[in-house]
Amino acid sequence: MAEESGPGMKVLLLDKQTTSIISMVYSQSEILQKEVYLFERLDVPGSIEPMKHLKCIVFVRPTKDNVGLLCNEIRNPRYGMYYIYFSNIISKSDIKTIAECDEIEVVREVAEFYGDYLSVSPHLFSLNINGCYQGTQWNPVHLQRSVQGIVSVLLSLKKCPFIRYQSGSDMAKRLADKIREVVTKEEVLFDFRHSEVPPMLLILDRRFDPITPLLTQWTYQAMVHELLTISNNRVNMSHVPGVSKELSEVVLSSEHDEFYAENLYNNYGEIGQTTKELINEFQKKAKSHQKVESIQDMKQFVESYPHFKKMSGTVSKHLMIIGELSNLVGKRNLLEVSEVEQEIACQDQHSHHLHRVRALIGNQKIRNEEAARLVMLYALKYRRHSSHDISGLVDGLRKRGAPESLYTMVKSICNFAFQEDTSSSANLVNQEAMVKITKRFFKDLKGVENVYTQHVPALKEVIEDLIRGRLKENVYPFLGNPPSGRRVQDIFVFIIGGITYEESLCVHLLNKSTIHGGARIVAGGTTVHNTESFIDEVSRAMSRGAARSYN
Repeated sequence: MAEESGPGMKVLLLDKQTTSIISMVYSQSEILQKEVYLFERLDVPGSIEPMKHLKCIVFVRPTKDNVGLLCNEIRNPRYGMYYIYFSNIISKSDIKTIAECDEIEVVREVAEFYGDYLSVSPHLFSLNINGCYQGTQWNPVHLQRSVQGIVSVLLSLKKCPFIRYQSGSDMAKRLADKIREVVTKEEVLFDFRHSEVPPMLLILDRRFDPITPLLTQWTYQAMVHELLTISNNRVNMSHVPGVSKELSEVVLSSEHDEFYAENLYNNYGEIGQTTKELINEFQKKAKSHQKVESIQDMKQFVESYPHFKKMSGTVSKHLMIIGELSNLVGKRNLLEVSEVEQEIACQDQHSHHLHRVRALIGNQKIRNEEAARLVMLYALKYRRHSSHDISGLVDGLRKRGAPESLYTMVKSICNFAFQEDTSSSANLVNQEAMVKITKRFFKDLKGVENVYTQHVPALKEVIEDLIRGRLKENVYPFLGNPPSGRRVQDIFVFIIGGITYEESLCVHLLNKSTIHGGARIVAGGTTVHNTESFIDEVSRAMSRGAARSYN
């Protein structure tokens, strides 16, 4: 976009969503290098003073509100000329409306630039949507946004896929239908050179695996999101005692932080070691260039060398994050909690698990949130077991003083996971598939860490079956006629109700694997969940579902 507008000083005019989209992949300094010196929001009143010497690059979502605001901007232009880019398909009528407002001909170009999603990593995208469920149906606004986001991903990567969806989920079927409608209507846009092996879009419903989002995470990226929350690559650290102003909010981007890029999939035990190596490297480089004898010398040295200043910032940032993670792990007794979570998810020992969950509910060192999560996992695993004691465990939560909102979530999450749509007689959650008894460990993990990472998301098996042509058509039917061959290479997976960083790691490892014939997988979801956001999603889904049934 910056190149199309040619040389000269520029202003970038965005909306709230495209500001997040751009910030995920570009740093401010990178944008400055493209002669963009001013950032404005279309939906926030900016400077009244005209700056006719500036070219204006507009990058906004093609919404009715944005078209209206853009018309106001063009009627009374603040800048010399406008290059307008929409993040998705825009209607001809909206283009006509904009053209009619351009009375003094300041608009030089109008184009579609398909970037209507947040690019979290090279294989992961998100739409930042929370609360897409209304019982077992879509929130209509979020359905439309999901269609737009997936269509934008496909157009940006120039793919026109066959579509498969999860049977038993009316939401997955509706989303598949809506995407096909757009592809059919915009067949000229989707007229790409056909590859020998056609791409595949697989649409899943989070209810196919409600266990993965409930587990404590132990790889760096997932752990930061679980305990501190990553929002648009930013982590709020203002709650940490004694934190400096510069570190009250930190950016974690694999594009711009080499240490983070190299370690985001490493487990908790390895992170401490790699951080120590980072500090040693920093000290070694510092000593090799200049003798540092005092703190003041060090300060002057760091300020003198931009590379070391950047390295110093990296060391400070990750030391603070890892220190806070360590603090929270100890304070919340997460090692003990996680061990039981993993046992429930990966083994089948009902009486042993019931005994351990009871013991942890009675342990006042465990937070109410962790105690409730263990009961949720137990209920999901053993709700059909003849000797289950879900009500007894819920009573235990009540007696220990857990808030009602937490212990009522046990019933809500079971209703969420095992609810069937009237549109299909197929059971939405296959219990055996969801909590497969597995003792598989990541081979590269060492020591006790593997106890906490033995769980493998259900998504891994689904994708492997798809690659091998073994994914059952009665469980994951095609929309329309299936392709003649069964081999797939370019795979898009979208999870309604959110994806997790554990599943992102699983996709990353599948992409790196050589045993799958070079399959390329891109995964996305309505959002990227941690436990807290997932429980909130379930809570809202069930409350809206209840409201629907009583009306």
